[in-house]
Amino acid sequence: MKHSELADAECAIAQALGVVGDWWTLLVVRDIAGGVARFDDLQRELDISRKTLTERLKSLVAGGVVEKAHYSDRPPRYEYRLTDKGRGLLPVLIALQDWGARYVSGDGSLTGTSSPSSAEARRVHGLVGKRVPAIGLPADSGDHADAVPGRWTVLYAFPGAFAPAGTPLPPDWGEIPGAAGCTLESTTYRDRFPDFARHDVAVRGLSTQRPDQLRAFAEHVRLPFPLLSDEDLALTAALRLPTFRAHGVDRLKRLTMIVDPARTVRAVQFPVTDPAGSVDEALAQVRKLRG
Repeated sequence: MKHSELADAECAIAQALGVVGDWWTLLVVRDIAGGVARFDDLQRELDISRKTLTERLKSLVAGGVVEKAHYSDRPPRYEYRLTDKGRGLLPVLIALQDWGARYVSGDGSLTGTSSPSSAEARRVHGLVGKRVPAIGLPADSGDHADAVPGRWTVLYAFPGAFAPAGTPLPPDWGEIPGAAGCTLESTTYRDRFPDFARHDVAVRGLSTQRPDQLRAFAEHVRLPFPLLSDEDLALTAALRLPTFRAHGVDRLKRLTMIVDPARTVRAVQFPVTDPAGSVDEALAQVRKLRG
């Protein structure tokens, strides 16, 4: 079968490959999801020829994956944004990222953490200096909230926290390296919350769990700060946060980001091997950064 015939095939996988079956195309989608919206910025980020980038963007627009938004008249300039169809590719990007980390650069074992010297760890520490995009996420309260509420913020990502009367722990959860410790981490942030508030620092928890699951847990342990659900993987894909797939769910690996009021990541913790100790470390980091 020729590549040109893939879009007409009866197989849905082949049809999808007819639209995004080129590695440059998926990398363009990846960077647009991360907030790189303009042609010159995309070219610089990808180190791609103008001709190749033009062709890929034209194809993505024609396929309804990306839309053009006009931002300059003289000369005419456009930004590129993912459509709903394009955002539907985010789980695909996360699955590829997870597969690469587990089977290409890893040894194939299921893990919720990483080695400090791994490519994954280098990518996470490379977030320092990056901006956190303004993406409204469902909160445990039922409202939508921004991960960075306009002031210094500690944003900690965790695999999954469960209330005893709600969804039970997944089978063999404690056997997955790095998975256990979410309750301890969150309750330690709860207990130290007055110290963060005294420095006008917001605390936010981030998980790919459903909002109702987060609400059950937050009510059970009486958290004084919001937990945000990235179940659609919008922020996860934008920042390329590390994940692992367990029991049919893409779950965030445990990490912490210190973000300033301008939404810039100023410090990260990854891997986090001591969930409770990471809270004191986050408080010390934000104190130091604020002088």
